[in-house]
Amino acid sequence: MSRFPHLKAFAAAALAALIATAAPAAEKLTYLFPAPDFLPAFTPYQVAKAKGYYTDAGIDVTFQVGKGGADVAKQVALGNVEMGSGIGDTPIIVRANGLPVKAVALLGGKALTQIIIRTESGATDIASLKGKRIGVMAFQDTTYYNLLAALAAAGLSRDDVDIQAVGPAGVVQLMISGDLDAISGTPDWAAAIEGAGVALEVKTINDYIPAMAQAVLASDDVIEEKPELVQAFVTATLHGLTDVMDDPKGSAELLAKTLPQFEGKAAMLEDIMKRYTELVYAVPEGTKLGVFDPERIAAVQDFYAKHEIITSTTPVDDLYTNAFVE
Repeated sequence: MSRFPHLKAFAAAALAALIATAAPAAEKLTYLFPAPDFLPAFTPYQVAKAKGYYTDAGIDVTFQVGKGGADVAKQVALGNVEMGSGIGDTPIIVRANGLPVKAVALLGGKALTQIIIRTESGATDIASLKGKRIGVMAFQDTTYYNLLAALAAAGLSRDDVDIQAVGPAGVVQLMISGDLDAISGTPDWAAAIEGAGVALEVKTINDYIPAMAQAVLASDDVIEEKPELVQAFVTATLHGLTDVMDDPKGSAELLAKTLPQFEGKAAMLEDIMKRYTELVYAVPEGTKLGVFDPERIAAVQDFYAKHEIITSTTPVDDLYTNAFVE
């Protein structure tokens, strides 16, 4: 028996207090994705989580799934989640409808959306999609609005084609089966369709409009009231994105071990990461990853307004902030 039990108890209490002081509780954050969070489009987030970047930043992050980018923005604006994922274009669409959401980090210098066309459909470009069946994930997703913009750039309207909202699984499955002629989608969907032996024509939407890559979204309230949380999440996410760009092989092998959906699929995932790096993530020389170009945002908004995809415009400074990436 210890001769000084009270000293032992005191030491234990002091140690516990010291640990509590040195390691404050992580701040909880719910992050909403527009589609299942295991999709390859979201690998920067999954790499950041698997490597502990969010934990190291003092964040206890929970991933949840919404119903498209516009729905994500709505939930962010209403305060149902702290932050979410959309496209750099998303605030242009939702802010005009009264939702106080800004983009706080841009995950790449090119557009996320591609128009993916079955070669067997006979269409060779967007203009020749007239009368064709085109799939989108949801009518609440920004890829739908990107499609409307691309059609408008090619001289077509939504009435000139048969647009179907078929969900994240349907866009791939129905292209493989031949029940769709084209989709407005992402590089990983094209990879999955080609992997099933379907020949494709892939049109980068930036050939038609200056659309943007994925973006981290936050409400005006969260930006004002929790700037440290926003900064910590953005920094950790960009760290994960940089890892994907710099080491696609290692990142793919990591996620093949940590996400059951990719077990045994490291090579496929590495190929998709390389596609994203080339087609979406790459930024012009001298441009910092994560930063928005206000002139590009203004050009996208003007295009949407000109073609009546939005009915009103918003001051560009209300659509984004570079405060967390500069």
